[in-house]
Amino acid sequence: MKSEADTVQAYLDELPGDRRQALEKVRATILDNLPEGYEEVMNWGMIAYQVPMEVYPQTYNKQPLMYAALASQKNHMAVYLSGIYADDEARGDFEKAYRATGKRLDVGKSCVRFKRLDDLPLEVIGEAVAAHSIDDFVKTYEAGRARARSRTKGN
Repeated sequence: MKSEADTVQAYLDELPGDRRQALEKVRATILDNLPEGYEEVMNWGMIAYQVPMEVYPQTYNKQPLMYAALASQKNHMAVYLSGIYADDEARGDFEKAYRATGKRLDVGKSCVRFKRLDDLPLEVIGEAVAAHSIDDFVKTYEAGRARARSRTKGN
């Protein structure tokens, strides 16, 4: 469910009460753990935490690098964590920590889906968000793009 809201508060205000409360708590966890320099904006129809274009404009799609995001979808809510998508070791550490909580892990490449706030281990989400400074995230992004270019040239 892509939102047309142009501010974070407008996005939250359009949600049903239970989802708004859940996303507000997850948002607070993200903001409490977000490394310096990332910006919170509405982008891609969701609350996004991204590398400002002034900091890193050389993206392949001319859009800011999304580090994390928060969304209410039709059948679930989701936290998107690009740091676990871009770094296999970080993904393994995240999945191990998540499973250690006893909560059911429902994750795609970078999307952690949940239906209720109680389904989500906020401390693990906070650790994943805190794990990558902007410099580290940009280096991981650049390394991934270099690997993709070398695979393309090799074909």
